[in-house]
This record gives sequence, structure tokens and C-alpha cells, in this order.
Amino acid sequence: QVHLVESGGGSVQPGDSATLSCAVSGRDFHGTAMAWFRQAPGKEREFVAALTWSGHRANYDESVEGRFTIERDNSNVYLRMNNLQIEDTALYYCANREGSRSILARDYDDWGQGTQVTVSS
Repeated sequence: QVHLVESGGGSVQPGDSATLSCAVSGRDFHGTAMAWFRQAPGKEREFVAALTWSGHRANYDESVEGRFTIERDNSNVYLRMNNLQIEDTALYYCANREGSRSILARDYDDWGQGTQVTVSS
């Protein structure tokens, strides 16, 4: 059973940096894709970034391109966030699926419980 546990959220100011972690376990992740999504109050869950486990290829939503980086080691997937803005405030989720990257939340089979990031001045 896939187990994903996010951590690293908190309250920051605009322009700050933060790193989210997603501890992964429960399967061989080769041949799968990992992703970060986020959901702000009153809004739908939206794609942030995705990474192929084996090839380390990544893609990003244009709203975070150049500011956020998705990376992994053998036990964790990270979302390194720079120059955070108020509009980045959301509950951030880690997700996993078989096969290639997707920007669609419905394509992902396994989800963590989420970690809150709040950006305010």
C-alpha cells in the first residue's frame, strides 16, 4: 500500500522560501510519477509540478515555473519553493500514479493528507 506523508508547511511572508517534503513508501516507485497539487479555499485542486521517478524529468504549472523545483531522493519527494507569493497560499498535496506524468488530479491514484502553506504579510 502506497503511503505518502507531507510535511514542511507553515506561515511565511511574500518573497520567502520554503521546502515541502513528501515521505514515500509502500511500493517500488520506478515506473511511476510523483506530483504536487494544491488547493486554495473555495477553489479546485490544481497542478503544481510533476516528476518521473526513474528519469527525473519534471514539468511545472506556468504559475510556479522558475520559482518552484520538484526533486526526489530514495525516500522523499521535495517541492522547493522560492519567492513565495500570497497566491501560493493553499493546502499542498503529494500524489503518485503508475506511468507517466499528468497534470490532471484524477489521473493520480494515491494521495497524502496535505500540508498547509500560508503566505501573508
